[in-house]
This record gives sequence, C-alpha cells and structure tokens, in this order.
Amino acid sequence: MNPVAASTRQRLRTPRAAAVAGILFAVLFTISMVLLELVLPEDLSGPNAAAWLQGNTALVSLALTLVPFAGIAFLWFMGVVRAHLGKLEDQFFSSVLFGSGLLFLAKIFVTAAIAGGMVAGYAIAADTLIHSGVVTFGRAVIYTITNVYAVRMAGVFMISLGTIWMQSRAMPRLFVFFTYALALLLLVTISLSMWLILVFPAWVFVISVFILRMSLQGEIAEAEELVGSSDT
Repeated sequence: MNPVAASTRQRLRTPRAAAVAGILFAVLFTISMVLLELVLPEDLSGPNAAAWLQGNTALVSLALTLVPFAGIAFLWFMGVVRAHLGKLEDQFFSSVLFGSGLLFLAKIFVTAAIAGGMVAGYAIAADTLIHSGVVTFGRAVIYTITNVYAVRMAGVFMISLGTIWMQSRAMPRLFVFFTYALALLLLVTISLSMWLILVFPAWVFVISVFILRMSLQGEIAEAEELVGSSDT
C-alpha cells in the first residue's frame, strides 16, 4: 500500500476510535447516573433516610456495575484524542487535560465505591447501618464529591480540550465555543442535583457523533479518490 494512503487511513481510523469510545462512555455513564438519581432521594434528612435501599439494591448494583466500563471507555477516549492530535498537542493544556480527566474518573469511582459499600452494608446489617447514620453521611459525601468536585474537573477537562482544539484547529470554532459555554456552566453553577453531571456525557456524545460523522465522510472521500485514480 502507498505510504501516503496508509498514513491517511490511519488518521481516519484514529478519530473513529475516539468517537466510538466517547459514545460508549456517554451511554454507559448516563445510564448509570440516571439509575442512581432515580433511586437516591434529594432530601438528606428525615426518618426514612435509608428508604432508597429497600427494594432498589438491584438497580443500584446495575448502575455501579456500569461505572467501571464507562471509565474504561473514557480512558480510551482520552488516549485516542491525544494520539490523534499528535505533535499539534500543547504540552501545558495536555497535562491539564490528562490530569483533570483522571481526577474526574477517580472521583466517580470513589462515589461508586461509597454507594456500593452502603448497599453491601445494608444487606449484612441494615438496622445497624441505618441507626449509625452511615447512610445519611454516605449520601451526603456522594452528592458533595459528584456535584462539587467531579463536576468541576469535568469543566476543566472541557476547557483544556477546547483550548487544544482552538490552537490546533482540529475542531470547528462553533464546537469550541459550545465547549467553553458548557464548561463555564459546570464550573460556576452551584447545585446539589446530580442531574448536573449529565451535561458532561451529553457533551462527549455530541462531540463524538460529530467526529464519527467527519471520519466516515473522510473515508468515503478517500475511497472515491482511490476509485477515480484507478480508473485513470
């Protein structure tokens, strides 16, 4: 195969892999967060502090099972995006991008581990868990980590990647400004609702679909070019 054609084909496959990983992360992470949000109540007080655990352990377990796979897809998404940028990648923003992405995943894994620990503890000693206040404390920690720290790290990740896109012109400016706007929303909004975190996977999904569409269009154009050159 022609070295130029092989290089072009590799560049086309790289963003496609990033797009598939991004879509997979967005779908798995959204399903997991929606299941948890439907189960976890907003009110952290009251006599029924552990009522969400009664009859909902299956949903919580399913949501927690999806979290590691969503994290793996997100790691793949980060790696392939960086590989695609190559020498165009800014080292400073690349470090911030990589660090904020890892911190985001770490906080999501911590919240999932806390929720999993409460479910396991409830199955072993429900009364002890409820009367000790561990359930109320654990729910408060989950909300704080998710809505204060994980959301901010997601915003930093978006700003870093948007800046790299602007410098390298790897994405249209419309998507860069769209990324900045959503990142600003995540950074400045003060909310105790876990629905806010869903802004991040929604953004990843939109960006991934656009990248996949552009990759497929580029591959079609390459195939048409090869057919035209062979006919001549």
